[in-house]
Amino acid sequence: MTLLNTIPEGTRKKVQEALREFGLPRLIIAGFLVVLFIAAPFVGVSMPATLKDICNRFGQNELLTLAMVPMILSGAGLNFGLSLGVISGLLGSTLAMQFGLTGWAGIFGAIALSIPFGVLFGWLYSLLLNRVRGEEMTIALYVGFAAVMFMSIMWLILPYTSVNMVWGYEGKGLRTTITLDGYWVKQFSNFLMIKAGDFEFPTGMILFCALMSFFMWLFMKSKTGTAITAVGSNPDYARSSGININRMRTISIIVSTVTGAIGILMYQQSYGFIQLYQAPLYMAFPAVAAVLIGGASINKVSIANVVIGTILFQGILTLTPSVINSVLQTDMSEVIRIVLSNGMILYALTRKTGATR
Repeated sequence: MTLLNTIPEGTRKKVQEALREFGLPRLIIAGFLVVLFIAAPFVGVSMPATLKDICNRFGQNELLTLAMVPMILSGAGLNFGLSLGVISGLLGSTLAMQFGLTGWAGIFGAIALSIPFGVLFGWLYSLLLNRVRGEEMTIALYVGFAAVMFMSIMWLILPYTSVNMVWGYEGKGLRTTITLDGYWVKQFSNFLMIKAGDFEFPTGMILFCALMSFFMWLFMKSKTGTAITAVGSNPDYARSSGININRMRTISIIVSTVTGAIGILMYQQSYGFIQLYQAPLYMAFPAVAAVLIGGASINKVSIANVVIGTILFQGILTLTPSVINSVLQTDMSEVIRIVLSNGMILYALTRKTGATR
């Protein structure tokens, strides 16, 4: 008699259903992450420091991944134009620095200044996507790339004057990388931070991400959110029910863009720098990969997909280089991270499965 046969049939079916619900790809990735966690202490990797890095990376990237939710549910597909949201956040943060805002006033001022840009860019973005149904993801990719290139010019000619941002030798044009020291560096990360030896838990940042995720869940359960989901799952039924399809898609794209703007501000305050010019170019790809690895598809997604996907993606991206470096006794972190990141992105984008909830 095998071990499987000793398990009651009802329990066995529940376990099989749970495994099927979780999905084989996620199970393999999660298993690989568990193996890395087990192996790490034996090769000299500091687990407290590693866990700290994973928590920080999760907080930095969770909102950018969350920005995928509205557009997926509305049927507009994966938001490869996330760069528009990132640019909105960059405009908000640079303007807040220009106005000399610091501390909590600085980070919340940056959020407040980012939202109008996110609404405007999201609305313009929706006008285009509503005209190219069925090709949204391809067009979104071009729009995101074009926006980054256009802003690479604008960062040089916009009339910023803060000495902490402009190039020193001419006094105009923004620097490629701008430090947030003295402004709002780690403003959320250090709030209510829990420290235990080398381990630090960024309580404030994680709480803010949880709050934003809760608001997104409430929004998608609202009347408008239900209409958005109906548009994405069955456009003909939604149209016959009197739902304005273009309006719902527009709302979803705006919400996605604004969420991306706030997401990059969380990333900045944790990272400690604002990165301009070409930096936003590929930021959509890790977010897309994370939500797909989490179990979403191009038309179905849940908050759980966002959380699970971000943990798996960032966990492997953090732990694998540390373990391999310790084994090989050499520093190949960046090479390994690039290979892993691009590999997981490629895997996620070639998946052809339905979502798991």
